[in-house]
Order: sequence, then structure tokens, then C-alpha cells
Amino acid sequence: MIKSILEIILLLGGLFFFSVGTIGILRFPDVMTRIHSGAKCDTLGLALSLSALALHNGFNFVSVKLMLVIVFVWISNPTIAHLIAKAANKK
Repeated sequence: MIKSILEIILLLGGLFFFSVGTIGILRFPDVMTRIHSGAKCDTLGLALSLSALALHNGFNFVSVKLMLVIVFVWISNPTIAHLIAKAANKK
């Protein structure tokens, strides 16, 4: 019961951050603020959503893969945001 409640909380948190990030991408005026909104919210939303899936699945090989995806996104998402910002500054 507690595990299910925690899974729901994590999924709703992930959905919230995905929604906020999407609204920020659509509403913010320039490239830099859109990058900020997308990078921060997508990373946190994905981490929360995949954590809920890993918790639901239990500790096995699939959960380890999900955690590796989270680590990969934590590393790649800020790097990609930095590269997009650098390209936008050159214009």
C-alpha cells in the first residue's frame, strides 16, 4: 500500500515537472529561458517517472537499466542545453 502511494506520488511529480517544462518552453520569450525550462524540468520529470517505474518493478535488471537511463540523462541533458545555448549565442 505504501509502495503504491509512493509510486503514484513519484509519477504525479514527474508529470507535474514535464507539464511545467512544456508550458515554459511554449511561454518563455527567448532561447535561453526556454532552454532552462526544458533542461531542468525534463531532467527532473524523467528522473521521478523512471524512479516510480523502478520502484514498481522491484530490484532487478530492468530497474538497474532504468537507473542507468536516469544517470545518462543527468549527464547528457545539461551538456545538450549548454551546446544549444552556445550555438544561440553565436548568432
